[in-house]
Amino acid sequence: MDEEVKLFGFWPSFPVYKVIWTLKFKGIKYEYIEEDISNKSDLLLKYNPVHKKVPVLVHGGKSLAESSVIQEYIEETWPKPYPLFPEDAFAKAMARFWINFGMEKGRVFYKFLGAGEGQKEEAAKQSLEVLKIIEQQGLGSKKFFGGESINAVDLSFGFFAHWLGCMEEIVGIKLVKPTNLPHLHAWLEKFMEEPVIKENLPDREKLMEYYKEQRERFLAG
Repeated sequence: MDEEVKLFGFWPSFPVYKVIWTLKFKGIKYEYIEEDISNKSDLLLKYNPVHKKVPVLVHGGKSLAESSVIQEYIEETWPKPYPLFPEDAFAKAMARFWINFGMEKGRVFYKFLGAGEGQKEEAAKQSLEVLKIIEQQGLGSKKFFGGESINAVDLSFGFFAHWLGCMEEIVGIKLVKPTNLPHLHAWLEKFMEEPVIKENLPDREKLMEYYKEQRERFLAG
C-alpha cells in the first residue's frame, strides 16, 4: 500500500489529531494540508462534498471523511505494525461502542465551554456525568482503554488530554481531578507521556486563544 496519502486538516481540530495519531502509530507517511475553514479550498470541497469539513484522508486518489471512519479504514488497510482494534469480535464491537459514545456526547463539553456565569455549574455537572460513565463503564481500573497499550478508544478520548484542559482553564472549573475521577486522571497522565501523543499536539497557548474566541462567540449568542 504505497499509494500517496494526504490528510486535510485544521490545526485546532481534535478529530484531525485523532487521525494524525492513528497514522503516526501505524508509521504511515502522509502529506498534511492545512485548511482555512473560513475559506475552504476547492480540493476540500471536492473530496468532502457532503459535510465540507475536516478531517479528510485521501489515499490513492480516493477520499474518506469522518475521523472514526478514517481510523477504521487505516486499521484495515495497514493492520500492522500497531493494531489499534482488538481481534476479538466482541471486544472490537465494544471499542466501536465507546468511540461512538464519545462522538455522541462530545457536544456536552462545547456547551461547557460556552456556558455563561449562570449556567457554568449545570454545564459542569452534565460534563461530569459523561466523564463518570466513561471512567466507570469504559475505563475502569485499566491502564488504558485498550488494556496495557493505547488503542483506538484511547485515541478517541484523547480530547481530554489537551483540548478539555484548555476549556477547563478558560471556564474556571476543573472537571478531571484525582479526587473525583482518579482512574481517568491517571489514564490522562499516562496517555500524555506517550511520545506519539505529546509530540503531536497543537500549541497550547494558541489553542487557548482559539477557545477564548469561541467562548466569546458562544456568549454573544
